[in-house]
Amino acid sequence: MLKTYKSFFKQNIIPVNLDQYVPKVELKEYLKLNDRIYEVDSKAENGMTFSRVLNYKYSDTLKKMDPDHLVALVTEVIPNYSCLVFCPTKKNCENVAEMICKFLSKEYLKHREKEKDEVIKNLKSISSGTLCPVLKHTIPFGVAYHHSGLTSEERRLLEEAYSSGVLCLFTCTSTLAAGVNLPARRVILRAPYVAKEFLKRNQYKQMIGRAGRAGIDTIGESILILQEKDKQQVSELISRPPENCYSHLVQEFTKGIQSLFLSLIGLKIATNLGDIHHFMNGTFFGVQQKILLKEKSLWEVTVESLRHLTEKGLLQKDTINNSEEECRCDFHITKLGRASFKGTIDLAYCDILYRDLKKGLEGLVLESFLHLIYLTTPYDLVPQCDPDWMVYFRQFSQLSPAEQSVASRLGVSESFIGKKASGQAIRKKVDKNIVNRLYLSFVLYTLLKETNVWSVSEKFNMPRGYIQNLLTGAASFSSCVLHFCEELEEFWVYRALLVELIKKLTYCVKAELIPLMEVTGVQEGRAKQLFNAGYKSLTHLANADPEVLVRTIDHLSRRQAKQIVSSAKMLLQEKAEALQEEVEELLRLPPDFPGTMAASIEKA
Repeated sequence: MLKTYKSFFKQNIIPVNLDQYVPKVELKEYLKLNDRIYEVDSKAENGMTFSRVLNYKYSDTLKKMDPDHLVALVTEVIPNYSCLVFCPTKKNCENVAEMICKFLSKEYLKHREKEKDEVIKNLKSISSGTLCPVLKHTIPFGVAYHHSGLTSEERRLLEEAYSSGVLCLFTCTSTLAAGVNLPARRVILRAPYVAKEFLKRNQYKQMIGRAGRAGIDTIGESILILQEKDKQQVSELISRPPENCYSHLVQEFTKGIQSLFLSLIGLKIATNLGDIHHFMNGTFFGVQQKILLKEKSLWEVTVESLRHLTEKGLLQKDTINNSEEECRCDFHITKLGRASFKGTIDLAYCDILYRDLKKGLEGLVLESFLHLIYLTTPYDLVPQCDPDWMVYFRQFSQLSPAEQSVASRLGVSESFIGKKASGQAIRKKVDKNIVNRLYLSFVLYTLLKETNVWSVSEKFNMPRGYIQNLLTGAASFSSCVLHFCEELEEFWVYRALLVELIKKLTYCVKAELIPLMEVTGVQEGRAKQLFNAGYKSLTHLANADPEVLVRTIDHLSRRQAKQIVSSAKMLLQEKAEALQEEVEELLRLPPDFPGTMAASIEKA
């Protein structure tokens, strides 16, 4: 039967040439030096040929504010076509967006004015009436910045507005070039740098690849702005081939080879040295081993990695007497290894996590969530943290005695933070990682109490996008820690506590809104609307009339109302079935089992 199907498909499937349906978009690459623009030409002696002089009347003020002639370059395409301006830093994105809008004529304000007003209204609605001052000024001109400092909701709204043509210009960082499908007629690279690092060929190609929109434009343009000092490096950049692609298994040692080996043994795909080495030979890293491994062989790397995992207590090896049989000796995953494997914990931190959780049991402070939040603050975000010491001290002084005892147990005192804030010399050594992790815990703790990213962003002087990413990371890591604890009996106490914390970190709203936000399609804003309209529980929502919901809740379509009610009913049914199973499980217990009703009566 299978052969018949294969034969049928071979005979009847006609190969399709997609090029005839999606016309190719020509990409023209340009370089701008002073007021002259050159076209990239591989046939030319220096890789470029003169194209034109930028013709734009600049006042003395504009020359000082815009020495790179960005206003001239963007106004050649906007508002009728879209444009992306890549900037080296996030702050530069915002400054460039504001600067461009200062010199745009008032005619730009009239282009799709009502739709731009709607974008501003929507941005305010998702942030409790708050709007970034920069976006408030630039969006009426069809301009916005795009970088990681934005919240995910802001990025979504701005991307939708850009894709539909309501916004015609994004000033953005290089992160937009990868993973976000936002093409443009013209792409401008503000400088051949990402932060302080000179562009790589692959980065350059990724950025200019945004130029040209298949099915919309017939041409795309990229313009790289350079200074005289960068001319030689840019000449090499545009002419050199793309960088080679290499396996990262060695560079990310704990996340790479060691995690791979733990997974192989945990899943019983390969459990002995010989099979693991054979598996490694078939990987991309194995193919490139002669290039990547100059001092060691793949066999030596495999043996060393397994020995390291064994020494860490994650793996255990069978004892054998004959050394010739070593390659056939099985490895078994230990309890700690299984906990790390099930919790997908970075192996660089698994022993630190175990130690922190163990120490936490000695005096877990449960008067607030602060201690638990500290234990579930992601380790990988700690090195990037640079505390504002005045803010740190202010937040520390507002803690209750119980909350201050958490810091005390961790070895961080108020006097230490006070000295750091006042710039005094400190003789006593304190673990920097613990201090920084506690600071991030303060951010999360404040966010859970206030549930407003904007106010917390202002309070800690941090980008709102960073705070949202911290929250997302903490919610994800707390779930990993829960799975880690489920595999280790000694951490039973954390299980029930973490379930509640995960909900709080995932939804980050007031407790009464959490049941409503479990429903598909209900975010914080919608949950508040439903709660204020009297739908205060899952049962109320499951019994709601979709037609009444449409009339009661602003901006709710009939389709959305039906989806919400249907999802609430399904969720309620799932919870009822789970409770029913629990009851049936209890009824199946023997009468003399401790805790059952029969056992209690007999004891009485």
